[in-house]
Amino acid sequence: MSEFIRFKIINKIEGYSYLILLFIAMPLKYFAGFPIATKVAGMAHGVLFIAFVYQLFRAHKESGFTLKESTRYFILSLLPFGSFYTDKELNQKIEANKILIS
Repeated sequence: MSEFIRFKIINKIEGYSYLILLFIAMPLKYFAGFPIATKVAGMAHGVLFIAFVYQLFRAHKESGFTLKESTRYFILSLLPFGSFYTDKELNQKIEANKILIS
């Protein structure tokens, strides 16, 4: 599996974990008095975010992302729903045959 495909996968998983943390775990903590939700979801998201950054670095080297693209993907990962925009851009790159998947 190419580093590009691994990046696409971890990008999507990390995006979902961020949304779970923001829209499920945080309300459970603050509105339902269930603080363990943020501890579990926060730890999972933290591990996935580290994996995302690592995989972004690997994909940058293998797939030829420019520094500007890699920086944009990193910044988008910090925004809610940003990783889904990244996924859309990556799919467009695949369709335009800018990246060979092997």
